[in-house]
Amino acid sequence: MPAKNPKTTKTAKPKKQKGDVRYDVSLLSEYDVYLFKEGNHFKLYEKLGSHVLTSGEVAGTLFAVWAPNAKSVTVMGDFNGWDPETHELRDRGDGSGVWEGFIPGVVEGEHYKYHITSNNQGKRFDKTDPFGLYAEVSPKTASIVRKLDYEWNDEDWMKTRGRRNALDAPQSVYEVHLGSWRRVPEEVSRSLTYREAAHQLAEYAKEMNFTHVELMPVMEHPFYGSWGYQVTGFFAPTSRYGTPQDFMYLVDHLHQNNIGVILDWVPSHFPSDAHGLVYFDGTHLYEHEDPRKGFHPEWKSYIFNYGRHEVRNFLISSALFWLEKYHIDGIRVDAVASMLYLDYGREEGEWIPNEYGGKENIEAISFLKSLNEAAYTNHPDVQTIAEESTAWPMVSRPVYVGGLGFGMKWNMGWMHDTLDYFSLDSVFRKYHHNQLTFSIWYSFSENFMLALSHDEVVHGKGALIGKMPGDEWQQYANLRLLFGYMYAHPGKKLFFMGCEFGQRREWNHDDSLEWHVLQYPIHAGLQRWVKDLNHYYRSEPALYEVDFSNDGFEWVDFHDWEKSVIVFTRKGKDPANTVIVACNLTPVPRNNYRVGVPKPGYWQEAMNSDATIYNGSGQGNMGGVESVPVPSHGKFHSISLTLPPLSVLFMKHGKK
Repeated sequence: MPAKNPKTTKTAKPKKQKGDVRYDVSLLSEYDVYLFKEGNHFKLYEKLGSHVLTSGEVAGTLFAVWAPNAKSVTVMGDFNGWDPETHELRDRGDGSGVWEGFIPGVVEGEHYKYHITSNNQGKRFDKTDPFGLYAEVSPKTASIVRKLDYEWNDEDWMKTRGRRNALDAPQSVYEVHLGSWRRVPEEVSRSLTYREAAHQLAEYAKEMNFTHVELMPVMEHPFYGSWGYQVTGFFAPTSRYGTPQDFMYLVDHLHQNNIGVILDWVPSHFPSDAHGLVYFDGTHLYEHEDPRKGFHPEWKSYIFNYGRHEVRNFLISSALFWLEKYHIDGIRVDAVASMLYLDYGREEGEWIPNEYGGKENIEAISFLKSLNEAAYTNHPDVQTIAEESTAWPMVSRPVYVGGLGFGMKWNMGWMHDTLDYFSLDSVFRKYHHNQLTFSIWYSFSENFMLALSHDEVVHGKGALIGKMPGDEWQQYANLRLLFGYMYAHPGKKLFFMGCEFGQRREWNHDDSLEWHVLQYPIHAGLQRWVKDLNHYYRSEPALYEVDFSNDGFEWVDFHDWEKSVIVFTRKGKDPANTVIVACNLTPVPRNNYRVGVPKPGYWQEAMNSDATIYNGSGQGNMGGVESVPVPSHGKFHSISLTLPPLSVLFMKHGKK
């Protein structure tokens, strides 16, 4: 018999069976696509990502992802042995660039990624879901199909939070890094879970009389050492501490204890991790294509293309997602200055001027305005807060009058000047008196929050207590004075965990705070001062009702540079509600120090940072003083005070 042709006798490889994918299921309507294209779809999390559905009698998961420059998109995961070819999504074909498909049998808990083949030279990428609701614990990177079902129990808080978050309400914020606030030493110093932190943090914040906690970013991030500021999961709480429902429980429990929750949110940049947003479909999809606008030279990260409608949709949807689905009371927007200026962190020739030749990032400005308008339109009872370190005008003014639309702005100028002043030996402070008083000149140009944040206790800066001069007693007296001055100064308040009891070690994200030092009176006294300071602040309207207008502030004396003493008045909406604040910024007691008062009578010493319960020297005014008809500081009556060393006094008119 003649030999057979090998080409005809070779067994053909069977064609791989395609997975079961249905294309008749979609959450995107024509109107959704219209809003998406024009940049006004701010609830994309309801349409894109993975959604567990029942179509007819078939249960499964609908996947939808934006990848306009893809040649093909498949879903691979536990359900198909991570085969990148079996479950293909379909391009909708409507110009949206969205690929979608319903995969029967895929249930909650399945791990998955998108396998993208690009039109750009056929390059292939395995990507996590930009709208993923949950992710594997780092260093693993897959997204996890997840529903967000949860039974909330914070109705009372949600009904009243508009009043609690108002600009004329007391706001004393405790900034927390969840992974290092407290740890479980019995288990190789592991971090607390969301549910463990819920009870411990609520109990502590309530005991310390804080009104809010601010959580450093909890959005999923691959590198723990970034503290959450290098985000890959803009819709997923990090799985390091538990599930999405566990994080909801944390927020819920804090609300039930009348404590608001503010989240750090990072729309300024994202990391270069290959599984994330960068080069998502083989092109510069989320980041700006030109590295002079799209790459951050200092942080080695990528900058969002704020001029792209779909990217604006993505970011604003992320902000509203946390406000809506997680009942968050405010977002603190990180690194706003880096967004506003095209030359931020760049040398000459490394940036591109805007169309008018300036350094202002017009697209980012437009984005921030849209963000704030969307946030307050959908949730008028929350606050957006800008971390903005320059003199950019009207950051916290409404968009309709030309502002950026934020509710508040961190007062970085006050922070730098105040810490520089307090770091001086008291002998030299009189030569820098203006550094302490200058902040009032601009205090009412914005709605300021005074922040002593994590940024001041990292990168070799040391702990806050280490910035204070003098021996140990003077250091802690200075810190009590600093906190008292801060609470008396116009503006809302924030300071970082550990500062409230004078931790001496620089903050380390891999370790717990030094809770053991509270066995020592000097630390316990400082903590007691902060606790009482918070209580008095919240109970005294003169200290918070008129924070953003000069109607709530009046100097009594800012000229006494020789003695390094300042005296001022804080007022509530009722002008009769007045508190006089006197600060002695040297370790020399000032006896018989005369202060003019607005009305005659008895002036009670409401708070004294030098009291022995705070580990002070115990000097003061025996509970209060009676005024005498001796003119001083432009007033017809005055009081004679003992100003203890390195102290702040709060004096309130009242009965003896």
